[in-house]
Amino acid sequence: MAQSTRAKRDGKQNGKAKLSRADKKAARAQRRQSRRDSIKQMRQAFTLTRQNDARLVPYLIIAFVVVTAVFYLLVFLMTGSIWLPIAPAVMLGLLAAMFLFSRRAQSSAYRQAEGQAGAAAYVLGQLRGDWRKTDAVAGTPQLDAVHRLLGRPGVVLIGEGAPHRVKPLLAQEKKRVARLAGDAPIYDVVVGRGEGEVPLAKLNAHLTKLPRNLSKEQVVALDRRLSALGAQRPPLPQGPMPGGVKMRSVQRAARRRG
Repeated sequence: MAQSTRAKRDGKQNGKAKLSRADKKAARAQRRQSRRDSIKQMRQAFTLTRQNDARLVPYLIIAFVVVTAVFYLLVFLMTGSIWLPIAPAVMLGLLAAMFLFSRRAQSSAYRQAEGQAGAAAYVLGQLRGDWRKTDAVAGTPQLDAVHRLLGRPGVVLIGEGAPHRVKPLLAQEKKRVARLAGDAPIYDVVVGRGEGEVPLAKLNAHLTKLPRNLSKEQVVALDRRLSALGAQRPPLPQGPMPGGVKMRSVQRAARRRG
């Protein structure tokens, strides 16, 4: 009887061990696939950025060489060792090159997206902080759009498209929001490169510099009031979305209203 019980216990332990090994193997395979996907994405980003930025490679080389050389020289002067500074200097040089690459890749993506319908919505989707974003609260058949942000500064209306069509849309939406906003400030922003407009690449920086006028409780209360405007939104403009940058947020809004 005791031997039978021991055999069953050993069998269960072996089953758990086999399951554990299988789980570990699956986890290792998942990590390898994740690394492959990351490397593939990096290659694609590098290829696309290099095609639109002729200075990318020279600048990366300069950043790597300068940072590596300066750090190596500093550590050499402090320690007197020839070999000790090599590894940290190379690592710091690689980090500097990667940082420069990420900044230039972002700038290149903004340049490609600029002027395309939905580009502002895509950029706003990457805005950090406690913001409540509503895409395309107003629009035209020409794919001009007004997006609404709610945060500590107040209500921000962002228009993208042709200025002569966007500005009336902003004015109309501002009147609608003002009925429910009370004393909350309402800002309006036109995305573009004209006078008084904010370039796409500087949009998020412009928004984060706005003063904090509302408390968190006021933001929550205002969000509840503004939700009543959702049922009054006009339909999104019909037509194909331009390629280049994936405008997922605008497309999701279109599906919700479809």
